[in-house]
Amino acid sequence: MNLEKLSAKNCVSLVKSKKISVTELTSFFLNRSKKINSEINSLITICEDEALDRAKYIDKNFDNFKEKKLLGVPISIKDAINTKDILTTAGSKILNNFLPPRNAFVVDKLLNEGAIITAKSNCDEFAMGSSNETSQFGPCFNPWDTSKVPGGSSGGSAASVASSQNLLSIGSDTGGSIRQPASLCGIVGLKPTYGTVSRNGLIAFGSSLDQIGPFSKNVEDCELLYNIIKGHDENDLTSLNNYSEIENTEIGKLKIGICEELTGDGISNEVRKNFQNSINEFKKLGAKVEIISIPYIKESLPVYYLTAPSEASSNLNRYDGIKFGHSDNNHQSSWEVIKNTRSNFGEEVKRRILLGTFALSSGYYDEYYGKAQKVRGMIVHSFKEVFKNYDIIISPTSPITAFDVGAMIDDPLTMYQNDICTMPANIAGIPAISIPCGLSNGLPVGLQIMGPLFSDLKIINIAKEFENHINLNILESIKI
Repeated sequence: MNLEKLSAKNCVSLVKSKKISVTELTSFFLNRSKKINSEINSLITICEDEALDRAKYIDKNFDNFKEKKLLGVPISIKDAINTKDILTTAGSKILNNFLPPRNAFVVDKLLNEGAIITAKSNCDEFAMGSSNETSQFGPCFNPWDTSKVPGGSSGGSAASVASSQNLLSIGSDTGGSIRQPASLCGIVGLKPTYGTVSRNGLIAFGSSLDQIGPFSKNVEDCELLYNIIKGHDENDLTSLNNYSEIENTEIGKLKIGICEELTGDGISNEVRKNFQNSINEFKKLGAKVEIISIPYIKESLPVYYLTAPSEASSNLNRYDGIKFGHSDNNHQSSWEVIKNTRSNFGEEVKRRILLGTFALSSGYYDEYYGKAQKVRGMIVHSFKEVFKNYDIIISPTSPITAFDVGAMIDDPLTMYQNDICTMPANIAGIPAISIPCGLSNGLPVGLQIMGPLFSDLKIINIAKEFENHINLNILESIKI
C-alpha cells in the first residue's frame, strides 16, 4: 500500500473501513517526515508524541470518531498559527520558546473532525518573504529540486504536502503566501474570501490582508479542507456571518477574463506557454475567453508594500520582551530589554517594520499610507466592475518557476515582484486558487483562478472540473 500516494479522502476511507489503524497511519507519516525533513527542512517541529497520543486515543475511541470528515488524516500547520502547548515560532527566534495557551480557531475545527497534527511547518519569519529563506530556523528547500526555493511565506506547508510528509496543510496568505508556494511545489492552494475563515490564532502580519487557507494534492481535498475550516467565529471581529456563497458553474457556460496586466512583461516564456495551454483547454470546454484590462491593478505592488508593512509595524510592536517575545535580558532597564529583544528580528522583518513605521509617521501618513488606501479602494471597485461582466479571471500564479536558493535574497525589490499576480486578490479580499497546469524544465507551473467575493466554492468547482479534464498527475514526476 503506497500510503504516500493517498489523497485525504482515500485516507479517511481506509481508516473508516479499518484497513489501517490511525496509529499505523500516523507512525508512517511521522517516520517519513523525519526522514525527508533532513533533506528539505520543511518542518520546524515534528509533533511525534502529541500525534501518536492522539492517534491512539482515536483508535481506542473509534466509535466516537468514525463519522469524522478528516478521520486519521495527517496534517501540518504553518508555524505562524497557534497550536496549544506545541511550539509556535512564526519562524522567528523572538518566539523560540512560545507555547500557546490555546489553539487557533481553525486548529480546533481540524481536531474536531479527527485530523492528526503531525508537524508545524517552516515559514518565512512572521510570514514576511516569498521564498521561505527568511526563517530563522533555516531555509526550506523545494522537494522537486533541493537547489530551488519552495516559495513563501508558507513554503514549508507546500513542500510538506508535495513530498507527502503529510496529506494536507494549513497556511496563511497575505500577498500570495499560499498560492505562490503551491504553484512552485506543484500542489493546490486556496486563499479564501477575506473573513470566511477566522484569523483567530494566526500571528498577525497584515491584518487587513492575512487569510488562512488550505494546501492539498488535489482540488477535491482542498474543497474538503476549506469546508471544514470556514465558518463564523464570534471572537474574530473580521469573521463574516450570514453571507451567501456562489457555488456551481459549468466551465462551458463561463465568461473568462484574462487580465493583460498580469500576463505581460515579467512572465517567463515557459510560464506563458503553459498558461496559453490552459487557456486553450478552457476554450475546448466551451468557455468564452477575452483579454481584459483592470484599472489600477498595476498599482497593487506599491499599495501592498505600503499597507502590509504599516500593519506589520503596528502588529509587531508588541514584541518587546516585556509583553511578548523571548527575552534573556534580566536586571536591565526597560529600554535595554526592548533593544536587545528586537535585535532578534531578521533583516527582512526589520526592513518592513522600518518601511511601515515611516509610512505611518507624522507628516507622511497622508502622503503614503493614506494614498495607498485610496488607491486600494479604486482597485476593489475595479474588480467589482469586472465581475459584472466576467465570471472569473485567470492568470499565471507566479511569473516564474522555482528559482535558485539565494538568487534573490539580497535583492528585495526583485523578490517582491514574484507576488505581482497574487497580491491583487488580497488587496480586494476576493478568493483565488492555484492549481498545477504543467511543467517547465521539470518544475511545476501554477494556474490562478480568481472570482468575486464569496465565490470560493465556485472557483473550487471550476478548478475541479479543469483538473479532471486535463488529468495532470504532476506529483508523479516529483523526485522525493
